[in-house]
Amino acid sequence: MFLIHWLDSLGKYMILMGRTFSRPERVRMYLRQYRTELSQLGIDSIGIVLLISFFIGAVICVQIKLNIQSPWMPRFVTGYTTREIMLLEFSSSIMCLILSGKVGSNIASELGTMRVTQQIDALEIMGVNSASYLILPKILGLCTMIPILVTFSIGAGIIGAYATAWFGGVLQAEDLTYGLQHDFRSWFVWASIIKSIIFAYIIASVSSYFGYTVEGGSIEVGKASTNAVVRSSILILISDLFLTQLLT
Repeated sequence: MFLIHWLDSLGKYMILMGRTFSRPERVRMYLRQYRTELSQLGIDSIGIVLLISFFIGAVICVQIKLNIQSPWMPRFVTGYTTREIMLLEFSSSIMCLILSGKVGSNIASELGTMRVTQQIDALEIMGVNSASYLILPKILGLCTMIPILVTFSIGAGIIGAYATAWFGGVLQAEDLTYGLQHDFRSWFVWASIIKSIIFAYIIASVSSYFGYTVEGGSIEVGKASTNAVVRSSILILISDLFLTQLLT
């Protein structure tokens, strides 16, 4: 039964994505919706991304310095390890998991509310491809903004690491700088951005699917929002495993 339900959901998801990526009827209308989604899904998340990344970068730096680094290791190990963690995992994978809770639940609840209040049905009656009009701008908007948020996250994490050096006195800023620059490979930045774009698509499309296909009332909208966050998080973790091996 579980396999049948999973295959049924996958089939409905593929059909919905086929409708979503169909040719827009009026490009100007879609561009207006795209600009709105850029603000709602991306710009409104900058604050929480900067805050979390700053403190995570500081905590990683402190933990590595106090618990891992020893007199037998070079002094730049703390900076080097902090950079690798922020680049390879936190700013792309963990930050997208956090955003799946904020952005994914928002998308699912918005579309779910439109479904139960028959706003989507009204769009269909007017001859508008509701799937493309409502979902495509969200996917494109999130795929545009997530790489920018990842870049901000990396920068905020490094600033947080420097804060521990300047104000916490945990290590010398010169040692941290040398570690951040040691054996730097620019491909890791691009790998992080590529992963974030794929994760953004997962968040937007899966959350849109659960919201768009809601049946019932407000209770089902809440359940759809929860399912969207859970399924998006699981898919991100599974995808991260394969993408990490593929890209790095």
